[in-house]
Amino acid sequence: MSYFRAENLSLHFGGLKAVDAVSFAVEKGEILSIIGPNGAGKSSIFNLISRIYPPTSGRIFFEDQDITQEPPYDIARLGIARTFQNIELFENATVLSNLLVGRHRHSTTQLWQELLYLPSVRAGEKLHRRRVEQVIEFLDLEPYRDKLISGLPYGVRKVIELARALCSEPKLILLDEPSSGLNVEETDDMSFWIRDMKSELGITVLMVEHDMTLVNRVSDRVIALNYGRVLAMGSPSEVQHHPDVVAAYLGT
Repeated sequence: MSYFRAENLSLHFGGLKAVDAVSFAVEKGEILSIIGPNGAGKSSIFNLISRIYPPTSGRIFFEDQDITQEPPYDIARLGIARTFQNIELFENATVLSNLLVGRHRHSTTQLWQELLYLPSVRAGEKLHRRRVEQVIEFLDLEPYRDKLISGLPYGVRKVIELARALCSEPKLILLDEPSSGLNVEETDDMSFWIRDMKSELGITVLMVEHDMTLVNRVSDRVIALNYGRVLAMGSPSEVQHHPDVVAAYLGT
């Protein structure tokens, strides 16, 4: 069985079919990218997986478990993390504080234990801090550790969004346009980190992306969508040269 799979997944808003009977699978340790024109349904698929929207029909499986009806707060506990196309950080908090939010799913102490600041709480805080520092080192965020988000440039914020997701120690990470708004050098760095997430951290990656240079660099396979339906699936080269994909991007 596949590590993650969607079966006939659909999302309708009245007569609008944002996602229309989409099926695909992601193997463990794979980087799978979803491409398509604006409005093709790419981010809608992420919103279905993370349970922001309930599907109109279809099913979602992760590690052979049906997660279609799981509440949103349990998705992270299962080991699925995501980033957002529009950065969602706490502007008036430091980078470190934002990253510690990503450790919430690993918290095992109760409120009364935290009020008494028991040894188990102190030990947990040390572990969380150690894990966060490892992510800071992995993404070269040391110069920004104690800075407020509000004073940081867009490209750095984009990396911090990724860092917070990594702090949850995901098994599967959903990257929603990770290169959006980045310059060429920042996009190059992002491509290295995505490959390292797979090779060094053992994380499976599902990515939505418009930048085909980044897609070609990191992807094992690619799915092309248009109007909520799958046009093609295969290697980056196969999908880019598929006649239906060419028509969707360039017209006929």
